[in-house]
Amino acid sequence: MTTGINYPVGWASKRLKYVSSHNDEVLPEGTDDLTEIDYVEISGVSLTRGLEETNRMPFFQAPSRARRKVRSGDILISTVRTYLRAIAAVEEASDDLVASTGFCVVRPGKDAHSAYLGWVAKSEPFVSEIVARSVGVSYPAINSSELVTIEVPLPPLETQQRIARFLDEKTAQIDGLIEKKRALLDRLAEKRQALITQAVTKGLNPTAPLKPSGIDWLGDIPAHWGLVPFKWRCRVQSGQVDPLEQKFAEMPLIAPDHIESATGRLYEVTSADEQGAISGKYLCPVGSILYSKIRPALRKVALYDGECLCSADMYAIDPGTHFDRTYLFYFLLTDAFTSYAELESLRVAMPKVNRDALGDFRLPVPSLDEQAQIASLCSKKDKQHHYAHEQVKKSIEKLEEYRSALITAAVTGKMENLYGH
Repeated sequence: MTTGINYPVGWASKRLKYVSSHNDEVLPEGTDDLTEIDYVEISGVSLTRGLEETNRMPFFQAPSRARRKVRSGDILISTVRTYLRAIAAVEEASDDLVASTGFCVVRPGKDAHSAYLGWVAKSEPFVSEIVARSVGVSYPAINSSELVTIEVPLPPLETQQRIARFLDEKTAQIDGLIEKKRALLDRLAEKRQALITQAVTKGLNPTAPLKPSGIDWLGDIPAHWGLVPFKWRCRVQSGQVDPLEQKFAEMPLIAPDHIESATGRLYEVTSADEQGAISGKYLCPVGSILYSKIRPALRKVALYDGECLCSADMYAIDPGTHFDRTYLFYFLLTDAFTSYAELESLRVAMPKVNRDALGDFRLPVPSLDEQAQIASLCSKKDKQHHYAHEQVKKSIEKLEEYRSALITAAVTGKMENLYGH
């Protein structure tokens, strides 16, 4: 861990390799192809939730990096993409648990209590030291031999056990609160989605007479609304421009990764030049709606108020004169349109909505005044949802910060009055 930490009397500080072994067991080269393994990848581990996911598969289907045997009591510490902080203490391992070679599999020795050492590995000083010693910008990594030279606090074994029990209990309480708040986020998102779909496909007058749309995923629509193919009213931008030309290089470039799923909120957007763009992009005139044609289930739709470029994975849609831009934006986020887009995208290898399928979709057409009223209500409710969502997210972040501080304080001896002597 980092230097300068004062531990209680009777505590020691030793390099991890002196209190544990690492990468003790690997699957032999001659492992039978049909041998079943439970494989854990970096993505299956997180700092707060530990070992979240394993995949059962025959050995011949596993990646070549599926090599490290894992036993109960081992600690998995990611040595690649270390900024992900993928660390887990494995309480009970199946007989067939195998980890990626992207992990350092730490096995505590007789002087280290497994659960305690697992908490040390998750403490902020230890994790920060791993990140600081990692090499590489886009794919930071640390060698296992370097990782195990990091020093860890080592109180007497009995104290280690008390600290582990204390943290098991306290973090379980915190994790329970966090899960309740995450469930609240899900409910807020569902409520928002239902409100948008209801307003955009049924209008604002609950007593208005309805008529069948003839479209399963759209259902009934107000009787006074029209229904026309998308291509009759809207136009999708065609013809790509070269982002290396100066006038285009300076323009903002928007790709699906810049758009928050299901909300349309844009993350920070930089110019085509700053993003190093070299392949053709679409020019998006002022007033366009940007829609990601790949993986439509993610609902990547956005509005940008100026002229910009968008990636070839997106459509720049001109809403024309028959549609309120914001109304159409919200319609593209509805369950109705997404159901259609998902169905169409399944007909190709990569989930993707092609131009013909988009053009054939039959859009409900309220009057422009009614569209504006619907768009105004959706925007208002969206702001309210966003505020509530952000408040819950902040409370989750505070709980996670408290959890991290609690772990660090406990394993560095700052809370002896709570877990006992």
